[in-house]
Amino acid sequence: MFPDIEVNDKGHLLIGGADAVELADEYGTPLYVIDEMRIRENYRRLHRAFSGEYSRFQVFYACKANTNLAVMRILEEEGSGIDAVSPGEIYTALMAGFDPDRILYTGNNVRDDELQFAIDSGVRINVDSRSQLLRLSEIAPEGLRISFRVNPLVGAGHHEHCITGGEMSKFGVMEREAPEVYRMAMDLGFEPVGIHAHIGSGILDPEPFMLAVETLMDIAGRVHEATGVEFEFIDFGGGLGIPYTPEEEPLDIDEFASKITGLFKDKLSEYGLGRPMMCLEPGRYIVGDASYLLTRVNTIKESYRKFAGVDAGFNTFLRPAMYGSYHHILVAERPLDEPSEKMDVAGNVCESGDLFARDRQLPEINEGDVLAIMNAGAYSFSMSSQYNSRPRPAEVLVREGKVDVVRERETFSDLLRGQNVPARLLKR
Repeated sequence: MFPDIEVNDKGHLLIGGADAVELADEYGTPLYVIDEMRIRENYRRLHRAFSGEYSRFQVFYACKANTNLAVMRILEEEGSGIDAVSPGEIYTALMAGFDPDRILYTGNNVRDDELQFAIDSGVRINVDSRSQLLRLSEIAPEGLRISFRVNPLVGAGHHEHCITGGEMSKFGVMEREAPEVYRMAMDLGFEPVGIHAHIGSGILDPEPFMLAVETLMDIAGRVHEATGVEFEFIDFGGGLGIPYTPEEEPLDIDEFASKITGLFKDKLSEYGLGRPMMCLEPGRYIVGDASYLLTRVNTIKESYRKFAGVDAGFNTFLRPAMYGSYHHILVAERPLDEPSEKMDVAGNVCESGDLFARDRQLPEINEGDVLAIMNAGAYSFSMSSQYNSRPRPAEVLVREGKVDVVRERETFSDLLRGQNVPARLLKR
């Protein structure tokens, strides 16, 4: 699933049929470029693989990966639901046209006013703790239908910060207390209808996911036997990874779906759980490889090392600095050139860790070249900031060569938005 490199008759990189160099020239850099059809293809591939094995299947797109309204509208058209983790994501999903019953809110350490917002919005609420349940009971209407996030004591992911299950995780109720918590919910007047787990992000090996499915189904079985809860849905969270290097093998989604649904159906039969909706919450798998970050080289520096300095920084794209993530880099004018020298690609933020690549074998790079950083669709713009007082970049959506600006580039005035200087501090 590593994106194929397409070029035009000029030899320039094509993204969704659009010339990457021309995009950089017209819309400026840094610039996020989103390939609409790639998003649709990724969604359809995943949905087809799972629904072909089990017809009662639903995707809840993990929109924290990319909350651009255009991206969310594309997925609403495709039939996806939304995995929201904050009131802001609920609001964004509603603005993108999602019906409340297609939004599952899984908050962590949430305030009471956030719970009230979720209730007022009419979305499904996935409870993370006893505390949240008790506070929710003070404000929720009688008979509110809820689900619980359970920690299955299984964790996996591409980085320790992305592992969300296991003894070190802050997420979910303990697996051993699940029957008691469901009984408590019923005693408080709730109607529990779902169960949920999420073990991590960037998973390419199906084995940890299989273990999580088996564990969650066993927990669901114990809850059903102890309380009589009839599950309307069982949600295994997200975490499906993509290859970030050309050498990595993509997840065989058809084989993965066959294994997961086979185990799921066996456990349904074992515990007499009927035919609940099977849910997944992919984010990265759907949007990760659908975007590029275009950034222009402004400095070639021969120091103790060789640097290609660009006009983006970790305020624009945090993943390499935060996780040490590898992202493949192409020269947009010559994307098929072979590597010829080792260098660092450095950003423009005043931090030593502001690097997109260290000791990377790259083709010849000249000042003025446009670099295309691949697989920049997930946890990219959504994690950007205005650090160093640098405005955030624009985003464009491309389809068959047609280009739409789907987020305007910020200006200096955006840096001051919402700020006020007290009158006593004004210069007279």
